[in-house]
Amino acid sequence: MHSFHYENGSLHCEGVDLNALAEEHGTPLYVYSKGTILDHYHRLAAAMSDLDCQICYATKANSNIAVLNLLAEEGAGFDIVSAGELFRVEKAGGDSGKCTFAGVGKTRAEIEYALRREIYSFNAESEAEIALISEVACEMGVVASIALRVNPNVDAQTHKYISTGKSENKFGIDFSVIREAYERAAGLPNINIRGLQMHIGSQLTSVSPFVEAVKKVAPLVEELKEKYHIEFFSIGGGIGIVYEDTLASGVKDWWGGEDENPLTIEEYAAQLVPLLKPLGLKIILEPGRFMVGNAGILISEVLYEKHGSAKTFKIVDAAMNDLIRPALYDGHHDIVPLKEPSSESEEVDVVGPVCESGDFFAQNRLLPKLESGDKIGLLSAGAYGFVMASNYNSRPLPAEILVYNNSAHVIRERQSFDDLVRGESIPF
Repeated sequence: MHSFHYENGSLHCEGVDLNALAEEHGTPLYVYSKGTILDHYHRLAAAMSDLDCQICYATKANSNIAVLNLLAEEGAGFDIVSAGELFRVEKAGGDSGKCTFAGVGKTRAEIEYALRREIYSFNAESEAEIALISEVACEMGVVASIALRVNPNVDAQTHKYISTGKSENKFGIDFSVIREAYERAAGLPNINIRGLQMHIGSQLTSVSPFVEAVKKVAPLVEELKEKYHIEFFSIGGGIGIVYEDTLASGVKDWWGGEDENPLTIEEYAAQLVPLLKPLGLKIILEPGRFMVGNAGILISEVLYEKHGSAKTFKIVDAAMNDLIRPALYDGHHDIVPLKEPSSESEEVDVVGPVCESGDFFAQNRLLPKLESGDKIGLLSAGAYGFVMASNYNSRPLPAEILVYNNSAHVIRERQSFDDLVRGESIPF
């Protein structure tokens, strides 16, 4: 499900009028639906309920402490990739003992911090990293729990920048040498081998790569369980979401429609649970985009219309520094007016004010007729939106709002100009 719909001619998030929010808080503005996030968590948990399953939300997708808190309250663990994310999780009320720490470049300081906070497991991505974890653990007089991240060399069939499970990617330890890596890790002091982890990529819209990876790795899991008594197998995240036609009233629901037929959570569970249950281990899932992607919207205002010899441009006040996915991945986001549109449409480019030709949200897109002053919403902006935002062109970061039923709460204030230079100084 999702919670964006037209009511009385105005786009709403749950029971809150987004036009009213934009007028009150200004634009650009991120708005998230609490009900949608909770619904996705509960549906995933229910689908995997035949397993001993722990959902560890991928914090990098959206790390606002209000979002983390509502998932922590539901019992979620967290997949973290930095000490800063671990700090956020604990500030949000999350349990460090339910955190798995991924990433290819953990620093000594981050390893020390994570050991002090007693995380559940490091997902180690190289033997050099394992050696450093052992060294730091010995210095601190503690035991570090680890899982090795295996790279199964499976093509996730996704964008090359978010594919992580092929041998050419920087992530994990090659499948051909993983057994030897475990044997060497087992010989290191102050190391507890707790599990095995894999993650083949993000925004997967077919269950086939998941099935291929699990089938390939399952025999290895059984060997490691027998030899090292591992207690968990993490299959990562990567469940894709609908980015196109997400607001076609009465035609498409959250999980698919006439033109886009993505992976459903029911199909995901039906294919994977029978493969995972015989392993007799705790199964860890690390979803991010799936949990929050379609729960968010970025609201922007149309500033100008510009007619060129080849195109018509709609210039808006949001920019690539606010939402970089279109510029970085050529990612699609549906764009809808906050006022319910008529049938009149035009082909336009929707572009921002930043001084880059890559600063666009749509190109050659057929959209409802938009005038200066109209507010628009970029849908499916809840994941990898604000977390990847920057102050490029000295633009203050937007505010963030969390909606639940008929209430809206500011969960991050809009940056001021003073915030832009805070911490800077002029020497001499």
